Amino acid sequence: MTGPILPMTAARFLLYHKHSISARTLFLRFPGDTVLAPGALPFLAAPLDAGPEEDSLPHPASLARQLEASLQLAAHTVEIDPEFREFVEIPGGAVAVHLARLTSLDPPRELFARRGARFCAITELRGGHPAEMDLLRKAYEQVLGG
Repeated sequence: MTGPILPMTAARFLLYHKHSISARTLFLRFPGDTVLAPGALPFLAAPLDAGPEEDSLPHPASLARQLEASLQLAAHTVEIDPEFREFVEIPGGAVAVHLARLTSLDPPRELFARRGARFCAITELRGGHPAEMDLLRKAYEQVLGG
């Protein structure tokens, strides 16, 4: 790694919904064709093999509450997967990428549609930023295994 880990305010989140009955898994695609909230990675972003020690990172529940607040979601409607944490190098440092599950029975389509986002099957998300596609592949593998 060539730069510092940037503050958690720079962290990114892959959001998905997995239906509790059918197990259909959908990822959120945001405006600008990014699968990351709060925004896309810079053009020169590249995956990293390692990040900081576990003790230096916020607790998943804290991250979930921060994400709910930033997306104006109801409390306790987001779960952060504690086993999924990737790091991406960007100009100026590196950012953590977390996997966030929306826990509602059905995907909150209307809420995110008002923000220009939509839920997509993984097959609909091809052709994005290479670093994002790598993160999406890893996230999908994690979701299938979980």
